[in-house]
Amino acid sequence: MIEAKTIDGLLMREMAVAGSALLEANRAEVDALNVFPVPDGDTGTNMSLTMQSAVREISAKEFLRADEACAALSKGALRGARGNSGVITSQLLRGFAKSLNGVEKITPELFARAMKAGSDLAYKAVMKPKEGTILTVARVMAEDALQQVQQTPDSFDALFTTILRSGADILRKTPEMLPALKQAGVVDSGGRGLLYIYTGYAAVLRGESIEELIQQSTGADDGSFRDDHDAIIDLNFEYHVAFSLRSLSEDYSQSDVDSMRRRLNRIGNMVNIDGEAAPYRVHVHTNDPGDALQFGVELGEVTDIEIVNMAAERRAKQPAPAEEAPAEPEAPAERKKSGMVAVSLGDGFSHIFRDLGVDVVVEGGQTMNPSIDDIHQAIIHCNAETVYVFPNNGNVVMAANQAAEIADCKVFVIPTKNVAMGIAAAVAFQPDAEGEKNAEAMKEAAENVKTATVTFAVRDSENNGVTIHEGDFIGLQNGQIACAGGDLDEVITRTMDAVMTEDDELITVYYGSDVSEEDAKKMADQIADSYPDCDVECLAGGQPLYYYLISVE
Repeated sequence: MIEAKTIDGLLMREMAVAGSALLEANRAEVDALNVFPVPDGDTGTNMSLTMQSAVREISAKEFLRADEACAALSKGALRGARGNSGVITSQLLRGFAKSLNGVEKITPELFARAMKAGSDLAYKAVMKPKEGTILTVARVMAEDALQQVQQTPDSFDALFTTILRSGADILRKTPEMLPALKQAGVVDSGGRGLLYIYTGYAAVLRGESIEELIQQSTGADDGSFRDDHDAIIDLNFEYHVAFSLRSLSEDYSQSDVDSMRRRLNRIGNMVNIDGEAAPYRVHVHTNDPGDALQFGVELGEVTDIEIVNMAAERRAKQPAPAEEAPAEPEAPAERKKSGMVAVSLGDGFSHIFRDLGVDVVVEGGQTMNPSIDDIHQAIIHCNAETVYVFPNNGNVVMAANQAAEIADCKVFVIPTKNVAMGIAAAVAFQPDAEGEKNAEAMKEAAENVKTATVTFAVRDSENNGVTIHEGDFIGLQNGQIACAGGDLDEVITRTMDAVMTEDDELITVYYGSDVSEEDAKKMADQIADSYPDCDVECLAGGQPLYYYLISVE
């Protein structure tokens, strides 16, 4: 039962932390809800990293006002947004925050209106929005939330009951809206991730244990709490604090323990209170160990205190840095006329882009999408009046467009969907051509490239009339599944047959990190024998998970 009447900045932060934690705990499940049964499903990863960036921003200081907390949440999400799902999540939070400008405390009615504002903005951010996606789930939840607050304008309990029920109902219907989902036998992954976020919100308002909720949602086979300091990527909180809580007052109740849990979440993360009755074992990561101990003292007797400075612990494990002479300050370089940024994953592709004159190569791509901030920083480092960006992945285009919007120079995003298209675009670059003309030429060159890619199946599936078994090799023609089978040579042959036409002249075989140079050259020779009128090149791409990416021009 939710008793809160309003949400202030501190409570909003606690909700965001819980939503992010629940999403991260179920990240692999959301990743697995990929339409294609290929090994690079990344919706859960992208949404989780986006939410983690948002949480870092809202945790940077204590925001008492709701509007300031939501603005920080939006700022962090925008900075760290990755992939289409992450960008859409950032737009949901951005619209939510803009709707609450000037609001000190959020009422149920204001919360519902902010959800609708977030949904509206997210739809506008997508050039061709599709129903059956995270957009649909966000919109339907917001519309049902608005209807609910007309009946119970002061009840967060009724509101979140409706939100979660509505989200679950519409998520189940997404396969009926998108044939690709129905074929793959999955619900929309972005919508599932969004529902985890709101489930975390509701848990905080209801005083539920996030740790227990995570164990239930992930099907953990034991309830033990694991605190692996080395697994933490960013140390937002410096101290590990743990203590036992004994001899509680006779009139204490479980609500007092839940209240302490909420207070601990406001000053840190990784909160765990182990035990169904006193003595409890309490754990938190925080920058204020004294406050954490004080919360315990107010409830009972604190014993077995353990405080670890995790930052010092981490520094002790790092090798001592070599001493360097202080660098002379450099005068800012004059901006050049134009520059290029390419997203690339694989040493081979990165070298190729640099050899073609690309100024900044952003690590990322098929298996790890770069954030808006990653691309924005690359644009800045180009130090050019006009910058051309090659996303080289359909799931990076939205992030690139958002980075272009906040850049202080002219940016053209060439919508390349793979590195082969990006290479063709870079080859077409003319340093003396004007921006629009150059961008059109690069876009045209990229669109002339066809691709055959080969990877493996991570689950049984049926897609585009192709029956796929887990472990099969999968051939994709221009990003769409063309064939599958247990013989790699046969899959490549069938995929190339689907791609090739009599007008094609150049075939480039880029082999991945799991393929030897010898095997790649044998494959290139077989392709050359099959298409004697084409020139065939064989180059190391170094891409993970995809054995071959073959471009045809």
